[in-house]
Amino acid sequence: MGIDVSAVGRSAGPVKVEWDSRDAMLYALGVGAGAEDPLEELSLTTENTEGVSLEILPTYAIVLAQRTRGLSIPFGDFDPAKLVHAQQELSLHRPLSVEGEVCLTNTISSIWDKGSGALVTIETQGTVPDTEQPWFTSRASVFIRGEGGFGGERGPSSTSNIPERDCDEQLTVATRPDQALLYRLSGDRNPLHTDPAFAANGGFPRPILHGMCTYGVTARAVLRAAELSPSSLQSITGRFSKPVFPGENLTISMWREDDGIRFQTQDSDGDIVLDQGVLTTTG
Repeated sequence: MGIDVSAVGRSAGPVKVEWDSRDAMLYALGVGAGAEDPLEELSLTTENTEGVSLEILPTYAIVLAQRTRGLSIPFGDFDPAKLVHAQQELSLHRPLSVEGEVCLTNTISSIWDKGSGALVTIETQGTVPDTEQPWFTSRASVFIRGEGGFGGERGPSSTSNIPERDCDEQLTVATRPDQALLYRLSGDRNPLHTDPAFAANGGFPRPILHGMCTYGVTARAVLRAAELSPSSLQSITGRFSKPVFPGENLTISMWREDDGIRFQTQDSDGDIVLDQGVLTTTG
């Protein structure tokens, strides 16, 4: 059947989901908090350190939709091993709490024919339960290789927003060889990140790291380098351009601009893996 373009506008939910401090800490560990020095970033990894209050990385909001049942929306018949995360946006209308409950609704907002594949965007709206107050909005775009050419519209083209000057700051963050095994415990159990046979079917020599893990590692590192509180994050967006393998070093370049921090992440070979990044904060 291939891609079902009639799925645009189709929704699932609302569904309520809860999370607690254990989820917050597990996610932080999954995106590398404390890996270099267990005594660093204790505000993300412990709830009982004297003089330190537990915080949650706001990018965990994106994971909530991935771990919540009842939000799946069918949009065609294709090989799931050919699907990769292409772009991710998150806007927070209020800070994410360390524990709480949110009401989630998923909607397929667009399906574009990119020729070599199909680009599908799913929007998640998070609201305060029993109210219509918005909490956060997440937009995840996935690319399904080999499913293009169905005669649909190509959609908008993106252009680089990275400044044409040297970056203001650059830092390198190591990922662990078992990073995908740890990150998956936050809810994304896609075998592409753990099963060698499944990864090989998708054309990869071995399981790749979750795109959202690379995204979370980058967001955590940028916030820390800029000395920004996680609760100050207002929005973040980035485009995935190449898979990362667990154990690689990630080099993150940052540019401070009037409208926020631009960032770009490279792998151990110097290839760009996360591009067109923008992070904004309140205040």
